Amino acid sequence: MDQRRRAFLASGAIVGLFLVVQLGALAVVEPFKAQNYQFVEDTSDPTNSVVYIGAILVATALMLAAIKLDVDVLLRGFVVFSGAYVAFYVFQVVLPPVVVSVGGTAIPIVAVGMAALLGIALWTYPEWYVIDAAGILMGIGAAGIFGINFGILPALVLLSALAVYDAISVYGTEHMLTLASGVMEMRVPIVLVIPLSLSYSFLDADMPGSVSDDEENEESSESEDMDSGELVEDAEAATGEHATDDADADQDGEDAIGDRDALFIGLGDAVIPTVLVASAAFFVTDVPTLSLPGLSIPLPAGTAMVGTLLGLVVLLWMVLKGRAHAGLPLLNGGSIAGYLVGALASGIPLLEALGLAGFF
Repeated sequence: MDQRRRAFLASGAIVGLFLVVQLGALAVVEPFKAQNYQFVEDTSDPTNSVVYIGAILVATALMLAAIKLDVDVLLRGFVVFSGAYVAFYVFQVVLPPVVVSVGGTAIPIVAVGMAALLGIALWTYPEWYVIDAAGILMGIGAAGIFGINFGILPALVLLSALAVYDAISVYGTEHMLTLASGVMEMRVPIVLVIPLSLSYSFLDADMPGSVSDDEENEESSESEDMDSGELVEDAEAATGEHATDDADADQDGEDAIGDRDALFIGLGDAVIPTVLVASAAFFVTDVPTLSLPGLSIPLPAGTAMVGTLLGLVVLLWMVLKGRAHAGLPLLNGGSIAGYLVGALASGIPLLEALGLAGFF
């Protein structure tokens, strides 16, 4: 099988992983509500998103500082712990509720044990399938929790603001490139890893360097923005050093794919647009539904899913042509557009669909 076909199959796998995260988030929203994971008092308050965006900016600064100060082990430990902690929320609603009382405190021992095993696996053996399994659980848990805590307006504010921030950080400041290359070396579930061959090992793979300046661009082969969804291709593709005439278009596509062994996409790409999917499923009621085995999806949530996946297909098409791109403008934009199409088709007035009806 040629490399280009492998890349297209891997791209299909990325779409499949996104779909798993989306359907998983939809499946856990009601159980999360039953477990009292709705910790926001006013879910319609858009300032909830402002606080979260501020936290993202602070976290990004701290991560960059940790990489610069060479204290990566602390950052890796925090990410691994966070992954196990978020996975615990998912395990608690999908695994048998076996509870043990310790000092008068009820402990869901099965969920705790599985989360602990996941954390140990991430720390000791972060192979690509361990990373992907943890990333999927984290994506489902994070999107589900934020989905039931962020009403429609806060979710729309969150997606819009992060799409703008992603574009600035990728096309403007480029600080996400530095963050990407640093975090990749830690082998933590901030990325989803899709091998192009059965022999691929994430543990043995050479990690790319930063592509923040021209010299490093010449030496780098591939890196990815973990949190904002940017995919940075090999040096020739990232710097635009490829043929542009029609006769060489096909060869250019082959050069863009290069001899890479895996494709990567940021976990944040899957989580952020899925927040709106989960929010629409939880907060938008009395609308037509789409039925799947064991799952009933409100039409606006279903169309938000479709919009996200269409944005992902466009993003992957652009990336495989050999250009670095911010993911969230396309993904969040697709999710928002899809949601609005479904909401309006369900007979919801525009202001209500935007979550603004209460302000007028």
